[in-house]
Amino acid sequence: MPTITYIEPDGTRREVEADAGSTVMETAIRSGVRGIVAECGGACTCATCHVYIDEEWFGVTGGPSSMEEDMLDFAFDVQATSRLSCQIKVRDELDGLILRVPSRQG
Repeated sequence: MPTITYIEPDGTRREVEADAGSTVMETAIRSGVRGIVAECGGACTCATCHVYIDEEWFGVTGGPSSMEEDMLDFAFDVQATSRLSCQIKVRDELDGLILRVPSRQG
């Protein structure tokens, strides 16, 4: 199982095991990661699961789709490595992924 490190808004690091095939958002919700709201449940319609991918991992996760980019317009403090965690599928290559949860969601 891949391990993902979420850095919560207060700086708390939470390492969790993720099921391949699930999403980074689903893993966060199941693990009680603070700051991931996920109002739409992963339908890419709310921008409340916004995260910042660690720069060295952005090439592995890839950039956002055009639909995701449209939703990121509603997120706060968008950065070059911003993604919606509902759009990132967990796979073995993401073992060790590090991401940060912003202090507020869209």
